[in-house]
Amino acid sequence: MANNTKKWLTKRDISTLPGGKLISQGLVDVKSGKESMAALLVFIGFPRLRELGLVDVINKDASKDPELRLYRLLTKKYPNDAHSKYNSYIRSLVSFERACEHKMRRYLEDNNL
Repeated sequence: MANNTKKWLTKRDISTLPGGKLISQGLVDVKSGKESMAALLVFIGFPRLRELGLVDVINKDASKDPELRLYRLLTKKYPNDAHSKYNSYIRSLVSFERACEHKMRRYLEDNNL
């Protein structure tokens, strides 16, 4: 599925999907080694994002406890709203994954792959 996914990704801009801008930024941050809220979201979503062909390999040390690390970053930035912000980030990730899976499925069906 990943090979067909790569073809799909070259034809579509993932940032147009719900949550796509955040995930796109996270992918850039992960590649550059930057720990950001977006990068931690990519670490959290790694299994599904790998299935979608968006991520190949992630440094295991860098991806350790991404949920806790994201929550800590959010607590620093939004001390009174960290919990709701965390839930919002997770919803964005799930929305992106679902939209990407749907679009990819349609691409595969339309192209008899």
